[in-house]
Amino acid sequence: MSRPTLVLVPSLGTTQSLWEAQLPALRTRFTVIPWDLPGHGDAPAAAPAPAPAPAAAPTPARIETLGELLLARLDALGVGRFAFAGVSLGGAVGAWLAARHPERVESLALLCTSAHFGPPEPWAERAATVRADGIGAVADSAPKRWFTPAFPPPEHLVAAHHRVDPEAYAVCCEILAGLDLRPELARITAPTLVLAGRDDLATPPSHARELADGIHDAQLVELPRAGHLANVERPRAMTDALLQHFARTHPEPPRQAGERARRSVLGDAHVDRAQARTTPFTARFQDFITRYAWGEIWGGDTLDRRTRSVITLTALVAGGHKDELALHVKGALRGGLSPDEIAAILLQCAVYCSVPAANSAFTVAERAISEYEAQAEGEDA
Repeated sequence: MSRPTLVLVPSLGTTQSLWEAQLPALRTRFTVIPWDLPGHGDAPAAAPAPAPAPAAAPTPARIETLGELLLARLDALGVGRFAFAGVSLGGAVGAWLAARHPERVESLALLCTSAHFGPPEPWAERAATVRADGIGAVADSAPKRWFTPAFPPPEHLVAAHHRVDPEAYAVCCEILAGLDLRPELARITAPTLVLAGRDDLATPPSHARELADGIHDAQLVELPRAGHLANVERPRAMTDALLQHFARTHPEPPRQAGERARRSVLGDAHVDRAQARTTPFTARFQDFITRYAWGEIWGGDTLDRRTRSVITLTALVAGGHKDELALHVKGALRGGLSPDEIAAILLQCAVYCSVPAANSAFTVAERAISEYEAQAEGEDA
């Protein structure tokens, strides 16, 4: 059986190199079709267009321009239905496709994007600046819009931005100036993941919540310590979120799903140690844990990963399982729970489990949080 197709579209000013951290995992499940915005990377700077009628005013580019261009490319490749993931303007292209061509989009991931990107004037000004002065100034300032202050911008992304065709970039700015997909959101029927970087200045989490509220049954995920290009700044968390979402429409075998979920929550180091200690006596138990506890329970899509972490922390406090509690406190942090949220869970455990149980849990959790925060930078590298 042929693998399903996944279309990846990056953001304004970036190319397919934006996805390099996610590609190895995605290619194990999908035939990946990368598509760059016009004038970005190797993509032509402009789409062929019919000559305007005499004396007709030029028609401004709209999101339809990009959506139809992408569909034409997919039609030429013989692709019918496909999954889609896009960042920022790339995500807006996906939202338009899912609203206007629902028969084509099987699953949708909208990453650090919006149904509308603010008032049109700043985008018109940016288009005018690029046309007058070139792409340089905009490219030099991009990392401040893309990443949190502590994150060093990858040089290859900045270099790719400098190579974008200025006129194509300006047209994309004009598309963003006129974009308002809010009336279209209710038409989207594909299973949808909306993901936001909690520190994204370009499309703040409030934009993601608006998307999730407007799209029926959409799942909303916020990644801490992530700016606008969250898949670069939090690569592992982004990969896990995408794979978990696409498993809803393109399920993977329980053993494979369990391995991925276990590593996502507990971390590679712990899972590697557990597997290295496996003996013939414990092998069936390890297989059971991976297939059932992680593949079918943690890998299920009825509850999101954050909710499962809340349940697990509560159960471990009630049972007094301190070692497991430390592991799952770190797993909850990986999954997006904040230290304040974990403290609130433990406080509620004091009411429903017991004060002594919560007292011990606070000691274990505080130490686990300190260890996780000390290692977080290395884990995301």
